[in-house]
Amino acid sequence: MRIGILGTGTLATALAEGWARAGHEVAVGGRSQAKARNLADRLGRGVRAVEPREAVRDRDAVLLAVSSDAVEDMLGLADAPDGSLEGTPLIDPTNSVEHGVGVLLTERGESTAERIAGLAPGAHVVKAFHLFAAQQWVRGPGGDEPPVTVAMCGDDPAALGVVGELVRAVGGAPAVLGSLDRARQLEEVAGFVIGLAFAGVDPRSAVPHVPSPNTPSRSPSASV
Repeated sequence: MRIGILGTGTLATALAEGWARAGHEVAVGGRSQAKARNLADRLGRGVRAVEPREAVRDRDAVLLAVSSDAVEDMLGLADAPDGSLEGTPLIDPTNSVEHGVGVLLTERGESTAERIAGLAPGAHVVKAFHLFAAQQWVRGPGGDEPPVTVAMCGDDPAALGVVGELVRAVGGAPAVLGSLDRARQLEEVAGFVIGLAFAGVDPRSAVPHVPSPNTPSRSPSASV
């Protein structure tokens, strides 16, 4: 695929590396062209540094990997308000939360993903990649551990399919939660995880293990 990445931070770097390693064509556009060039030079594998508006042109998918307070600025640089992302899967991994606390900074009932959809008319926004640290995606697929689940949501089935393939390319397993109106729920989960982690609690210990529907249930006698 031809993938555009808006941003030059740790998540942008990790996913650019992972997708390039998987054989995809990656173009990175940042608010700082110097940082974009440094990133492309460091990653190699044909990764190119381009202007943000070029990073979104004729792409199979675009990743918006910037802090929540930079979303509007970056989309403006990419001409998103003018329809440059129309028909394009736009991946939103943004966590708009108070650092170290996990409280969402969006208004009650709103989500960052839906805000992004409003700033990029015609884009097929998919919420994904917002729960795991960037280092998770540097490892790539394979290994002894099962793939981590990437919960995501969006309104366009084709866009969800594209993003699902990109999740698999970096060693994840996609799980569609529903349409984009459930993005707030996913963002609340990120706040929950971040809040517990900063409090020194392993978030996994706070989530009950529910057997897969495909896992055979044990008989009462077997559980005694």
